[in-house]
Amino acid sequence: MSVWLSIIGIGEDGFEGLGARARHALSAANHVIGSERTLAMLPPSVAQRYEWPQPFAAVVEQVKARRGQSTAILATGDPMNFGVARKILTFIPKNEVLIIPHLSAFSLAASRLGWSIPDCDCFTIHGRPAANVETFIQPDARLLILTEDETSVAEVCRRLVARGFGESRVTVLENMGGDAEAATTFSADSPPAKTWSPLNTLAVHCIAGTGARIWSRLAGLPDDAFNHDGKITKREIRAMTLAALTPAPDQLLWDVGAGSGSVGIEWMRSTRGCEAIAIEPDAERRAMIAANADQLGAPRLKVIASAAPIAYDGLPDPHAVFIGGGISEPGTFERAWERLRRGGRMAANVVTLEGEMHLYDLQEKHGGELVRMDVSTLTRVGNLRAMRPRMAVTQWRVTKP
Repeated sequence: MSVWLSIIGIGEDGFEGLGARARHALSAANHVIGSERTLAMLPPSVAQRYEWPQPFAAVVEQVKARRGQSTAILATGDPMNFGVARKILTFIPKNEVLIIPHLSAFSLAASRLGWSIPDCDCFTIHGRPAANVETFIQPDARLLILTEDETSVAEVCRRLVARGFGESRVTVLENMGGDAEAATTFSADSPPAKTWSPLNTLAVHCIAGTGARIWSRLAGLPDDAFNHDGKITKREIRAMTLAALTPAPDQLLWDVGAGSGSVGIEWMRSTRGCEAIAIEPDAERRAMIAANADQLGAPRLKVIASAAPIAYDGLPDPHAVFIGGGISEPGTFERAWERLRRGGRMAANVVTLEGEMHLYDLQEKHGGELVRMDVSTLTRVGNLRAMRPRMAVTQWRVTKP
């Protein structure tokens, strides 16, 4: 089928800001889909107009119903930059679609501030939890953030202050490219008392204050970064565990017996698009996992209120599995191994002799590595100092053929 669908980016400068190609696509369209705001920017035409459906997921049927008919979709800015085109291309082949981008909010914001886009972290909290900002709060980082609405300004500032980054410089860029464009700069701990336009983009220059909580995106956050009751994979062991699991973009981890959720959360912080499912039967620990995920920038972490292996039912197949406890329980390993994708990685940690013997048997059958990890920390012995060993951890690391 030839091209019948045009996805056209439009800015606050409206129809006048569109190029000749975008105008031609609109004039040729029999159907135009957009928001109330973007549709109002168009001059009169004979095309039938449709507003985005609610919920937005209904757009699938709305667009499919026009298939083969000349149709245009209006999107804000660049449709491929956290825009609607990504969703459309999941059910309409690219060879049937023409995409005509406008300037993105990131491009406009960078030009207003004189920031180089490659030197910035560009992301969105539109339609996503504001907790996503947490991972990007780093000393001297420059953030360009697409917001949900006028309430996002206060929420981002609250999170900056809570992390000890209250001195950060925040610029709210409203209605960029239009007649009502405005820019307001202030410190995160001193936002002005005003109502912002719902159409705003945030630019944040992160400045760490004294005592700021600085959490690296590398594996091995301090144990006290997490709420936990003692059931936590300790920092050094956690770093080695994540290295064994080898996070990669857009891959899924099962964190079995998640405890505080530390391994799953660090997996998700490590690289773009990583997803994790925390399997934890204890209600109090699930509450801690949820709090940790919010505070450490992993709000997409899914928590399953069940024990392995029953919890595996209905879950998508993982690229990696971490078993932090209970590997000797019937079916915990076997069903996870069965569901693990080919080429997927598994790591299992034990501290008891019985657990260690079980790992010996599994390694004999499935291969992989067995590693014993011993960590000692400084302690006081009267007026002197000594290194006190922690309980040794034996880890089995294996890749599924």
